[in-house]
Amino acid sequence: MTNAMILKNVPLTKYNSWRVGGAADALFIPKNLEDLKNFLKDEHYLKPLTFIGLGSNILVRDGGIRGTVIVMHAALNEIQMTDKGVYAEAGNTCAKIAKTLAREHYVGGEFFAGIPGTVGGALAMNAGCYGSETWNYVTQVNMIDDNGNIVTRLRDEFKISYREVIKPNSKEWFVGAWFNFKKDMAGDPESKIKEYLNHRKNTQPLNWPTAGSTFRNPKDTFAAKLIEDCGLKGFRVGNAEVSDKHANFIINLGNASAKDIENIIDYVECEVFKRKGIKLEREIKILGDFLG
Repeated sequence: MTNAMILKNVPLTKYNSWRVGGAADALFIPKNLEDLKNFLKDEHYLKPLTFIGLGSNILVRDGGIRGTVIVMHAALNEIQMTDKGVYAEAGNTCAKIAKTLAREHYVGGEFFAGIPGTVGGALAMNAGCYGSETWNYVTQVNMIDDNGNIVTRLRDEFKISYREVIKPNSKEWFVGAWFNFKKDMAGDPESKIKEYLNHRKNTQPLNWPTAGSTFRNPKDTFAAKLIEDCGLKGFRVGNAEVSDKHANFIINLGNASAKDIENIIDYVECEVFKRKGIKLEREIKILGDFLG
């Protein structure tokens, strides 16, 4: 029996980077993997389960999320150099992974510095930037099921594509992964990280609450260009707005509702399809219920 503290009716605004949304029926923040396993083995939690990291790629609707939300990023943050590769638990931020790899003279992981989420989130959506994707480097992963059992799976058990990962079992969630980054004592990954961070700072509206890229890039073009070409930079609903700095970012100007943001997403999709004939696909995940 676990002594886990389960919080009830918790507002989720501080658990997502848009700073919007309603409450979770129940919220659990594990101390470590053992704590999470024990919590799930008890089977006394409210269902369904929703796992989140930094909440940097989700829109939580104003009616909140039913069941139990498990926040991974405060725990499950160990990184180990093993004979099977670099093992990173799912709660690590991508920024931490990038810095750790660089410090240990591993190359190839610099792109993680540009991903504002956790390893678990990066695994779930095959996050990427600067020409690299998470699953390019994954060899195998550890999953946890809804009974608290750990399952190790190989890369080829998943269907991997651009910003999409289909798991062999929907009732399993990522708790860690092995990456096959190579050591190069002559490389200079820290300089590349600085270059990526400067580019991010200069091109993205990082001073506002946002969830990063809202839409996936269609083949042979960029979502931001399509949105900008439709004259939608600065388009506003309530206190949410299409960023003037980067058209694929929607920002919360202060006290925006999730409905404001979702209305912008719907409108942008319609306008781009109407004017350009291209159906934008969402990169962000929309969770929870409408208010009322």
